Amino acid sequence: MMDSKETTPAPLTPLDRVKRYHQQTKHDFNQYARSLGYMDWANQPDPFRRFDGAPLVPLPQLSAEDTPASPLYEDLYSSEIIPSQPLTIKSLSRFFEYALSLTAWKEYGGNRWALRSNPSSGNLHPTEGYLFLGEFPDLPLDPGLYHYAPKEHGLEHRLACTGHEANPLLKGFPENAFLVGLSSIHWREAWKYGERAFRYCQHDVGHAIGTLRIAAATLGWQMMLLEGNSDEVLSPLFGLDRSDDFVQSEKEYPELIAVIWPKHQAEPEQPRQLPLSLNQKVIKSLAQGHWQGKANRLSRDNPIPWEIIDDVAEASWKSAHTFESIALVSPKSLQEVNKCEEGTAGTPVDTSQPSAGHIIHQRRSAVSFDGHTSIPAQRFFTMLNRVMPSGELPVSQRPMPWDCVSWKPAIHLALFVHRVEGIPPGLYILSRDRSQEKVQELKASMHKQFVWTKPEKCPDDLPLYLLEEGNAQKIAVQVSCWQEIAGDSAFSLGMISEFDHTLETNGPWAYRRLFWETGLIGQVLYLEAEAAGIRSTGIGCFFDDPVHRVFGVFPHTSYQSLYHFTVGGPVEDTRLTTLPPYGDHIS
Repeated sequence: MMDSKETTPAPLTPLDRVKRYHQQTKHDFNQYARSLGYMDWANQPDPFRRFDGAPLVPLPQLSAEDTPASPLYEDLYSSEIIPSQPLTIKSLSRFFEYALSLTAWKEYGGNRWALRSNPSSGNLHPTEGYLFLGEFPDLPLDPGLYHYAPKEHGLEHRLACTGHEANPLLKGFPENAFLVGLSSIHWREAWKYGERAFRYCQHDVGHAIGTLRIAAATLGWQMMLLEGNSDEVLSPLFGLDRSDDFVQSEKEYPELIAVIWPKHQAEPEQPRQLPLSLNQKVIKSLAQGHWQGKANRLSRDNPIPWEIIDDVAEASWKSAHTFESIALVSPKSLQEVNKCEEGTAGTPVDTSQPSAGHIIHQRRSAVSFDGHTSIPAQRFFTMLNRVMPSGELPVSQRPMPWDCVSWKPAIHLALFVHRVEGIPPGLYILSRDRSQEKVQELKASMHKQFVWTKPEKCPDDLPLYLLEEGNAQKIAVQVSCWQEIAGDSAFSLGMISEFDHTLETNGPWAYRRLFWETGLIGQVLYLEAEAAGIRSTGIGCFFDDPVHRVFGVFPHTSYQSLYHFTVGGPVEDTRLTTLPPYGDHIS
């Protein structure tokens, strides 16, 4: 007789758990990912985290005319002509203003809500920002870790230390370098979106990477993500592992840290290389220092548990044992930058063009499109070129904002083109890797009947291909959870990831990084739309596998759509009152 005992199945690996989460949180025509099913307004999370008891240092509130003034928006993409600003309290204020601050308040029917420089799914803002400073004699800020408070436009001094204690963490970086970090509070998104919220938190991190890099660019500063750090390193540096500081408060998860520095220093004899990992011994020592403040509770009641979010957060935790750190990277030649700056001294400013600050402040997520606005083909090509990272180039030669990350592109754009002048409507694909090898890989993975022809007047080096000509508005609306905004636009798109290869090569933590890349693309498109006089918005609700069927990548998971976006002529809601971000009206 056979043994009737059942064998215990082997536990799932972290990679299996990440893939299970992704599969379970897909939307389909007949079934959406799980959510609460109603809006629990009484338990809506506070959009502003504060650390009660931590001293708040207000940052100066600057007008558009104050120094440092904003460069032209177009100059961001020729950043060598933007003079590098010294690190002062005003330049630091301008940095946070363009990166993470409030940009306006909206009011309707007695309700008021804030908009920020960094966009967020549902305007729920799960992303928190941190600043680590060494000793700067000319900066009226003590060394240590600060939490950025956007409502007050101030810095909460969480970890107080001496320059002798803080400076070793910045060893190896350029002079006047400082660190910025990001974390996520999953509950803020889960309150509305349920189990799909983890995806949206990672989108928002990607958008914030974009706002940080672009803010730095407006000041002539450089930025690099320090990708060689595990979450086990970041958590104590941000103070997120201090359970006594988060009693009854919603949990906060570390995401990333980046170094930022003014680029006016003299070029060393040898090309400078940056360490992409921080000294763990220094962090361990700092974490034993003097911490200030307790995290505020964001919701009246305890957060509703979403075990699958906790599980994917644990499975995608960036452990020192699950990734191969990158030791060094060479940034742009500082000597070359200085030569460019010297050559542009005294160049008159073209005031007819919008400034970067103006574009950043006016960025909004469109809620409706007019269904008839079109854009010129040349503007369309420019927008697509701006999301090309030139991943085949060394990091130092990539265009902004792609020069702040070391990974190669893993996201491609599947486009639904509706109203681009001179371009036939239909389905298109943009390979964000310019190599013909990558184009052929994509071609082999999609429907065999696709034609793969270059649009007329498309730049030779832009790998954009028409797949199938025809009216794609209906199908764009259908796969975007029936949202008309996907069909009433000039074009919409799905961001298609190299899913299996990225996770299997880099480990389950790279699941988060894929979403970061989509958010960074989205941030470029947001600003490009504003600069074109139109508007855009991200679409987190789409039917995953139906999108894959449209482009022929189903049923395999080699390619997966992670984020949708749409660009067009906005319909403004005139019922809303717009108020300035800071002033007496704020209570």
